[in-house]
Amino acid sequence: MIRVVLLMAVSVWSAGAFAAPAEIWVSTEGDDAAAGTEAEPVKSAWMALRKARELRRTGDVAATTEGVRILLKGGVHVLEETLRVRPEDAGTEKAPTVFEAAKGERPVFSGGAVIGGWTRAGDVEGAFSEKARGELWVADVPVFQGRAVDVRQMWVGERKAVKARAQNGEDMERLLEWDRLKETATVRAAALGGVAEAVRGLEMLILQQWEIAILRVKSVRVEGDKAVLTFHAPESRIQFEHPWPQPIMKEGNNAPFFLSGAAAFLDQPGEWWVDVRAGKIYYWPRDGEDMATVRVVTPALETLVEIAGSLERPVTQVVFRGIAFQHGAWTRPGREGHVPLQAGMAMNESYKLSPKGTPDWRSLDNQEWLERLVASVVVRNAEGVRFVRCRFEHGAGSGLDFVKGTKGGAVEGCVFRDLGGSGLQLGSFQDEAEESHLPYNPADQRVVCAGTRIANNLFTDCATEDWGCVGIAVGYAREITIEHNELNNLPYTAVSVGWGWTRSPNAAGKNRVVGNRIFNIATRMADTGGIYTLSAQPGTLVAENAIWDVTPGPWAHDKAHWSYVYLDEGSAFMTVRDNWCPEEKFQKNANGPGNVWEKNGPGVPESVKTRSGLEESFRDLRED
Repeated sequence: MIRVVLLMAVSVWSAGAFAAPAEIWVSTEGDDAAAGTEAEPVKSAWMALRKARELRRTGDVAATTEGVRILLKGGVHVLEETLRVRPEDAGTEKAPTVFEAAKGERPVFSGGAVIGGWTRAGDVEGAFSEKARGELWVADVPVFQGRAVDVRQMWVGERKAVKARAQNGEDMERLLEWDRLKETATVRAAALGGVAEAVRGLEMLILQQWEIAILRVKSVRVEGDKAVLTFHAPESRIQFEHPWPQPIMKEGNNAPFFLSGAAAFLDQPGEWWVDVRAGKIYYWPRDGEDMATVRVVTPALETLVEIAGSLERPVTQVVFRGIAFQHGAWTRPGREGHVPLQAGMAMNESYKLSPKGTPDWRSLDNQEWLERLVASVVVRNAEGVRFVRCRFEHGAGSGLDFVKGTKGGAVEGCVFRDLGGSGLQLGSFQDEAEESHLPYNPADQRVVCAGTRIANNLFTDCATEDWGCVGIAVGYAREITIEHNELNNLPYTAVSVGWGWTRSPNAAGKNRVVGNRIFNIATRMADTGGIYTLSAQPGTLVAENAIWDVTPGPWAHDKAHWSYVYLDEGSAFMTVRDNWCPEEKFQKNANGPGNVWEKNGPGVPESVKTRSGLEESFRDLRED
């Protein structure tokens, strides 16, 4: 009897001894040769992840029964390579793998390179403007992974600096001529800002209906009061050949543009320019910026974290909690330009069809093949991955991307702010081999993203590089819930669901866009909606959202072309009901059958607006 009692006591003690997850601590002041305890933390997240992987591999009882917590102390954890979470790092519902901010700490994963050693540039002459004399500071272009960084963005402290522009602030110029056969653009010579040749790094950003294009200037030929520009391959061919969206050329409303990337344009505080040949970067500080102490960062690493399994062995039950992801890079425009079709998805081939038609779409007049916009954090072939109270900010591309093969999981209580691309991307945008207008319905349905909840997040100041990007972009996906998010200060659409412009059966359906708060959007673009859909999506619901202040900016091509809810080409079998907005302004363009509209507009109870957006326990995000 005594032996039985003792055995029971030992069993109870053993169970209690492992009632907590295994812990591995990480500190910027740590040592990767250390044990990984709170007192002796490791230095890098990848070493912590390897230790966690080894605990699972060797059958550690705490790790396999309760999970692993990788606890990060505060500070900037610089990632010199992508942190890759693999199937061997997978957890279970009861025993997940968790990357977590230690109590009271605010850790940052950064893909940036610090620009240090600033000194006064002195009385600069030559290519710089007269205004810049005596105002500039200079530093060496940083080296990352053995190579000089292609500096395309720069943050001084928490504030993004401006790549030197000929047209300052919100100002733009308008094209004079646009020759698609000769692949030339004609502008006022005065728009060149004193540049008479195609200096290295000179670029044009042009606004074309619902998107922009970034074109590297190949040559400049001044002809009296006009100048003729040509552009580098491959973007020149794509830009002048693709049918949609082309620049508007209508008298009095020709497409606007600005030029950037020349030393002569550096003429006001907050602007910078890179001398690539000399390996120097010049900056005119804003008031209050002390270049001896302020932290200056340029994005260098495109993908900070990649969570990637296979269809047969997905990564399961990984959680990121309380971590900021900053300074993800986006380098493609500097190599190939950037000519997107929509939502930042770049065309690598596009042309007009003559005669019209494909087997799936008899009247189709164009074809495109696309590449996906990069994101700081990428998820592929994974189940139950969650991001809770994280921050995606100060990045050149998009923030978070569920690419393919993702099931379940959640993004909740996160902030997406100050990003060059979309806040969050999810699902297929026909960005692999398929032409963009073909209905996406793969034989292996495991690749379709499904069942993810996106809730109680704040999206603000996204799409700062590509103005045609959006807050939340969902392509072909199903059973995605987008609820109680707050989206504001966006240049184009807030929430976009669907892709492909097709009425044909496809993989999308049963998505829910409910209870979101959307305001102050379309600040630059037109042909937009607060909530926008494409293609057939049986069972999709758009309900009880509040949308107001949709105001296309001064350079938008058609300031009246916007809607609170916009069902675009092929949208079918959806229900749109009980959405509050101050007037009944909706768009239904080339829709398919089966859409139901019920009680939308100012007649919807004000309580819908009151309940929309962040739920009470997440409203602190507005103040952060």
